Amino acid sequence: MTEKAPMTYARYLALDTLLSAQHPRSEQDAPELDDEMLFIIIHQTKELWLKQIIRELHLAKQKVASDALVPAYKALARVSRIQAVMTLSWDVLSTMTPSDYTRFRHVLGPSSGFQSDQFRTVEYLLGLKDKGFLRYQDDRPEAQAAMQNALNGPSVWDDAIAALARKGFDIPASLLERDFSEAYVPYTEVEDAFLAVYRDPEQYWELYQLAEKLVDLDDAMATWRHKHVLTVERIIGGKMGTGGTAGVSYLQSTLSKRAFPELWSVRTQL
Repeated sequence: MTEKAPMTYARYLALDTLLSAQHPRSEQDAPELDDEMLFIIIHQTKELWLKQIIRELHLAKQKVASDALVPAYKALARVSRIQAVMTLSWDVLSTMTPSDYTRFRHVLGPSSGFQSDQFRTVEYLLGLKDKGFLRYQDDRPEAQAAMQNALNGPSVWDDAIAALARKGFDIPASLLERDFSEAYVPYTEVEDAFLAVYRDPEQYWELYQLAEKLVDLDDAMATWRHKHVLTVERIIGGKMGTGGTAGVSYLQSTLSKRAFPELWSVRTQL
């Protein structure tokens, strides 16, 4: 019987597979034309981080749904830290000038980050539901199924609202039993419940901390979107984006998105 080879760093991390997954389509013979490689690595790295974020959000959802709020904090805090790293990666990409990008932009064809199934899955898990993005995965049934599951199920925000109800707050049954695939609309009752939590954090300490961890996520997402806009504007200005998107103008329209709206509006009431 052949003895198993000892585990190595490269084998454990599948480095041969990982490092051979970059396939620039433009001419890469000259060092000054390596910007497409940077572009690929930046986006592949983001997809790896999104994969981890999805795992953490599923864990957080399980914990919140079982009223284990304190263990949920670690997963939520980890997500916000990952978001910060992803935001910093825009600074690396911004070292690519408009001239650099034009050398290979044509090879992207109709592809666009707009089509990222994992990013949309993260949005769905946070509570930003828009079923229109499902059509971009018609050629990838497994990715589309993962998106569909996240779309149809309760989000982290829905789980937090259900936790409020279990703590005795007056949350309408219609909200707890709603069609989770539909876009969330803010409820006065949810804002009132969190107003009580913020006015008496000692009594509702776990809910108070949960709320602040969720605000961290929304804050980090807004920061990521803002940096995304600046980077794209710096590289392509007001031109159309790839994949037929409107580019900077579309990205700017997403800046006001908030996954947990009542956690922002409640601050005005305090």
